[in-house]
Amino acid sequence: MSSNIPTSILGVIALLIAYQIIVSVRSWYRLRAFPGPWSASWCRIWAFRMHTNGKMGYTMRSAAEKYGRTFRIGPEDLLTADIEAIRRLGSARLSYRRSNFYSSARLDPYNDSMINIMDTVEHDKLKAKLAPGYSGKEVPGLEATIDSVVTELTNKIAEKYASSRNSWQTKQNESSKPLLDFGLMAQYFTLDIISQIAWGQKLGYLETESDVHGHLAMLAELLVVNNVAASIPFLASLISERWVQKLLSPSEKNPRGVFRILPLSRAVVAKRFAPDAESQQDMLGSFIRHGLSQAQCNAEAMVQLIAGSDTTATAIRATLLHIITAPRVYSTLQSEIDAAISSGRICSSTKIVTYAEALSLPYLQAVIYEGIRIWPPFTATPFKHVPEGGDTIDGKFVPAGTRIAPNTMAVMRDPVVFGSDVDEFRPERWLLEDGDRVAEMKRVVELVFGYGRWMCAGKHIAFLELNKVFVELLKRFDFQIANPTKPWNSVNYALWLQWDMWVRVTARED
Repeated sequence: MSSNIPTSILGVIALLIAYQIIVSVRSWYRLRAFPGPWSASWCRIWAFRMHTNGKMGYTMRSAAEKYGRTFRIGPEDLLTADIEAIRRLGSARLSYRRSNFYSSARLDPYNDSMINIMDTVEHDKLKAKLAPGYSGKEVPGLEATIDSVVTELTNKIAEKYASSRNSWQTKQNESSKPLLDFGLMAQYFTLDIISQIAWGQKLGYLETESDVHGHLAMLAELLVVNNVAASIPFLASLISERWVQKLLSPSEKNPRGVFRILPLSRAVVAKRFAPDAESQQDMLGSFIRHGLSQAQCNAEAMVQLIAGSDTTATAIRATLLHIITAPRVYSTLQSEIDAAISSGRICSSTKIVTYAEALSLPYLQAVIYEGIRIWPPFTATPFKHVPEGGDTIDGKFVPAGTRIAPNTMAVMRDPVVFGSDVDEFRPERWLLEDGDRVAEMKRVVELVFGYGRWMCAGKHIAFLELNKVFVELLKRFDFQIANPTKPWNSVNYALWLQWDMWVRVTARED
């Protein structure tokens, strides 16, 4: 009897090995036409490292240079920089559907939001209800609200951080004003904007210059967890289960980190659903008027704070860093702003620039698009499933069920679209006389916001903020990087975490 036990165990082991070999061969065979790291055909080690090394976007771009526009990163996973393929992922005519990458990112374990709802039809219905609020059509004070927070930002810098030019002409060794960590200040700015336009109240980040609700402290941990799930579908499926999310999520009475905002957001939403509540002209008010339930509003309120602040903050600070460190760009942009004020194209040097006025400044527009291109704020792998019947991507057949995601960093460095100097911050590339080419370049850069049915609903708000903040900062101040050898700390886990961007600020003369 005992002599049969080792034989049985060996038989089980042999079956397991045979099964693994069959699975590995099958996985290799179905995507054999696509190159990639040698381990990617049978395991997800490479994808795991890419998602968790803190250099995600750069790793994706480097791999594209080595393996080509479309390559394999896992047994059933592809990354692509094929622009037409990326557009097809969002096409309403094709039935690409979301993977469990989305459901694993659910912030509210009890309710789905627009960013993680899995049913495509339900997603489209929900997005249609949210669109009037995000577009500003039902938020008449949208631009004025952003203006008020821009004013608070510039006043804060002027009062606390901006030295006078005269102070630099003295023989003192130090300025009397402290250095500004613009990395954090940009984050506080966007957090206050989104809370004001979404909920009708600022959360006090700029006023206190602190992470008053623990948002930033928890974000890094949250991003790493989500990125691990993105690289391991089984783990993503597990985390997607509501009972697991309820177990892992902090309670409303004992919230942690980014969830410390949970009681406040719940209270704001509950107040809007009170019997005597009046309809408000902000985004939350718009959602309610279009039929969202209290539970749905709870879910959307949490999403707005993260999705509506971090990406825009990255675009602001990364673009400003490139402006400061490119003297030609700095001088040209500041001169354009000054000339617009002198000529009356910007109506007043003491009022916040309007969106329409900012759009009339061609070099500003070039700088904004170049900033997004050189430093895309979102480098995640939002995998979609290839529909029934498969698809042809980059000239090769992709079987149904394959997970595929855009390689955003590689797209933004495509020399065919942007020219051979893709690693250089050069806004002049956007001032070509070839209008058709510039229009296509803009369409490609805007893929950062998604495409088609998956287009970011807050795109309009982001461009409003970007157009206003650069004009107002460069109109009133001069900036100098305090440590040119290390201008900031920056890591990338789909979103960017950037801090210690220390700058010296000098007030410009009127």
